[in-house]
Amino acid sequence: MQIFEASKLVTVAEMQQIERRAATAGHSYASMMEMAGRAVAQRILAARAAMTQSGPVLVLVGPGNNGGDGLVCARHLHENGVQTRVYLWRRATDPEHDYENHFARLVDLGIPTAHTDDDPSFAQLQSWLREASMVVDALLGTGANRPIAEQLAELLHHVRTAQTEYKLPCVAVDCPSGLNCDTGALDPHALFAEQTVTFAYGKWGHYQFPGAEACGQITVADIGIPTSVTTASQTFVLNEQWLTPQLPQRSNNSHKGSFGKVMAVVGCMNYAGAAYLSCAAAGRVGAGLVTGAIPQPVWAPTASKLTEATWLPLPATDTGHFDATAAYPVGEALAGYKALLVGCGLGQTDSTGQFLHQLLGHLGLPPTVIDADGLNCLAQIAQWPTRLPEFTVLTPHMAEMSRLSRLPIADVTAQRWTLAQQKAAEWNVVLLIKGPYTVIAAPSGELAILPVATSALATAGTGDVLAGSIAGLLAQELAPFAAACLGSWIHGMAGLLCAQEIGAIGVVASDLLPRLPLVLRKMYAR
Repeated sequence: MQIFEASKLVTVAEMQQIERRAATAGHSYASMMEMAGRAVAQRILAARAAMTQSGPVLVLVGPGNNGGDGLVCARHLHENGVQTRVYLWRRATDPEHDYENHFARLVDLGIPTAHTDDDPSFAQLQSWLREASMVVDALLGTGANRPIAEQLAELLHHVRTAQTEYKLPCVAVDCPSGLNCDTGALDPHALFAEQTVTFAYGKWGHYQFPGAEACGQITVADIGIPTSVTTASQTFVLNEQWLTPQLPQRSNNSHKGSFGKVMAVVGCMNYAGAAYLSCAAAGRVGAGLVTGAIPQPVWAPTASKLTEATWLPLPATDTGHFDATAAYPVGEALAGYKALLVGCGLGQTDSTGQFLHQLLGHLGLPPTVIDADGLNCLAQIAQWPTRLPEFTVLTPHMAEMSRLSRLPIADVTAQRWTLAQQKAAEWNVVLLIKGPYTVIAAPSGELAILPVATSALATAGTGDVLAGSIAGLLAQELAPFAAACLGSWIHGMAGLLCAQEIGAIGVVASDLLPRLPLVLRKMYAR
């Protein structure tokens, strides 16, 4: 699968190497700085067109290349009729890449400037903040990773106070000051931006929490990197341009068998809703037929709720969980099914663990999604990666990933991207780690980031909808990585629709179901 260059994400070191290669190829640092500053100015002009406030734009400028971008931005704003002011922190004493020339041009244009050396009490800064309609953060670039202290900490304190008191919007140049652009770590003094304009490629830290929350809306601007200068990065942000070609083809000359059959091994007495949600989701993304393989006591209430599915009631324990003997009839019934879903609402008992162990021993299992308690039971099986079907998608949240990897949750959270890539290759699975900005890793090294974070999805049962969606796409013969990426996108967009139409508070998992086909309809219409 081709990864579009513009959607790739890079580390700080990779971006620095790309800039060096671009300069060697004839695109100078000065040209890149000019294009970067102009791109930020254009984004600000577009934002101001929708604003009612028309006061000055205050550009905060640091001593490095990021500050140089800010100086260029200020000039372009001025030339477009925007009242602009520039406040410098630690003006460069040994300027590189035309910084000093850009500053001189501002002076020649009569743009008001001030410097921290001449404003020890920050009185001028505070005055300009009160009068500003917007602040531009060009203080620290992507390479800054030291703790913020002393003078800069005080400067940022005044800006943060103004943001709160005056509802002052902020546009960050490349990244908000205080964000580690490799890890997403956030300094306590960091600024929070409504918009971040980054250059050539998004950076890892833009999409990792907690720092991702400081970036606001992210725009990747072209700075003229030659097409001959590319990156080998396999990390990328999902978008419709990449996803639309992955959509299943649907002919009008078709029947239910044309779109695949899903067997969903789900549910128990305590979690009958998980069976309903996962089976319904598989149908809502286009699977031709869904069969719920569920414990006998759960069958009647679940079947009455979801009339479109077929059902395979299975032997159960006295507590309403799968009996270990249920694995045999599931295996016997799988002929002709294109996808298997295991785990949603399965429960965690000795019998469910034995059931899963026996089911995974069945030869010839179709492409399989394992979720929720299926993962918790899987983690208890010795050498479990060796027992998985050839094409498997695992969909853990942080705690489930901790159990699978035998790592503390804090380590899983801190290393989510690199851990996903490492374990997907080690376990030979597609590994989807859920959470804000879900990550999907392929065993061949690709790492996709879902650019969705909404509290509307932070409610019980949404993971069941996701797992069912992926299984439904697998049944339509998508490759596992494509199915996981497309399923997470459809699920995430449905969550955003819920937040928009209902509000983030009060969304329940079943609200997603009717919106899954709405997302698909829009994608097919592209």
